[in-house]
Amino acid sequence: MVKVKVFYDHTGNTLVVWFGNPQDEIEAEETRDESILMKDQHGQVIGFKKLNFCPPAKALCA
Repeated sequence: MVKVKVFYDHTGNTLVVWFGNPQDEIEAEETRDESILMKDQHGQVIGFKKLNFCPPAKALCA
């Protein structure tokens, strides 16, 4: 079973999700949709960061 770690930064409106060991991160790749993929030494995605994330409970994010 894979453990998923989820963090949300209210101040920066950033969501971070890990489904691998964060210490294994070797590379980060930015995508076009304000997301960052964190990868291990084998190029496998072990987590992602979503910038400017607005949770559904907040109707409007400033």
